[in-house]
Amino acid sequence: MRAFTVVPGRPHTWPGMPPAARTVAAFLSMVRVTGDAAAAERLMGTSVPAHQHVAEHDETVVRSPGEYAAHVRDMLQDHGPFRFDVEELLVEKDHVFVRWLQHGHLPTAGPDSAARPLREAGSAVYRVDEGRIREYWIQLDRLGEHLQR
Repeated sequence: MRAFTVVPGRPHTWPGMPPAARTVAAFLSMVRVTGDAAAAERLMGTSVPAHQHVAEHDETVVRSPGEYAAHVRDMLQDHGPFRFDVEELLVEKDHVFVRWLQHGHLPTAGPDSAARPLREAGSAVYRVDEGRIREYWIQLDRLGEHLQR
């Protein structure tokens, strides 16, 4: 088990880190918390299915690296810069499991409204091939986010 806080632009590493974990750690710090489109192009496949498992229904969203980076930038605009704490990272061959807590704020009603904190729990399994994320399965705590509103 590996736990760490993701630092933008500085991928977490450890001695003997498997290549798939190295790719995911780079993705988290270079794309997931920044929305860097160039890094997304380097670290993701050309068309990445995101299998989203949420209580209300499952769906698969397919995004290009540029679309994924734009999605992250939208999150940053809505929730501000956030702290992304990896609570667990496990690796088995080409699959990397990551469980996290993300701390940001709820979207505000306007420029004068006070930001309220938001804590989001989530996890994902990333499939890595040839140094790129090709597919992932994600679970998010939507009810927890709703209850914080």
